[in-house]
Amino acid sequence: MIKMIVFDMAGTTVDEDNVVYKTLRAAIAQAGYELTLDDVLLLGAGKEKLQAIKDILTSLDGQEAADTQADSIYSYFRQELKKAYQDLNVKTYPGTEALFENLKVHHIKVVLNTGYDQQTATSLLEKLQWQAGKQYDLLVTADDVSNGRPEPDMILLAMEKMSISEAAQVAKVGDSKIDIEEGKSAGCGLTFGVTTGAQTAEQLQEAEPDYIIHSLTQMEELITLHQAVKP
Repeated sequence: MIKMIVFDMAGTTVDEDNVVYKTLRAAIAQAGYELTLDDVLLLGAGKEKLQAIKDILTSLDGQEAADTQADSIYSYFRQELKKAYQDLNVKTYPGTEALFENLKVHHIKVVLNTGYDQQTATSLLEKLQWQAGKQYDLLVTADDVSNGRPEPDMILLAMEKMSISEAAQVAKVGDSKIDIEEGKSAGCGLTFGVTTGAQTAEQLQEAEPDYIIHSLTQMEELITLHQAVKP
């Protein structure tokens, strides 16, 4: 029986036109590295953003580049992201709020988790006018835990705060392989990969989610089916 669903934010529930990853690409490019947005999404999607920079730099130029340049690139990224967010138009993917409402009717907790820091995540929620206790029950960010994805820390913290004792009662949905790996690391009863964001169905399949969906509107039927066969 699923009692809590942990949703990734950008690319899964929140459509912010990949502004964070576009800004991340620009920040790394200004340090002299040529890469595409697809490269950034493949190597950095879903991760805490300093770690994403380190992983991308390691892939491009080795560990020494990551050790010596990641912090300064991250600082520049934070400054540029603040500017980008000032006039950013943020919206939800179709059916997201209706899904949240229906889950609440069925007493399923809605948790948002993200590789973003607290400030970035809060900025997105403010633009959507979402509030804890209304549209969602809990927000967990990379700032709240010691280990980011794919480690299970954010999901385990959400379980603790929502008084969920069994990971099999939790579902995880996200738009990147690392989201799915996070769910599997936590022992979630269900994992969903959604194709609205960072990665394709083929890329998501590498992490072997229980389901690959193309819209969150598909989730309710699948959750209902799961509840029927696993009381």
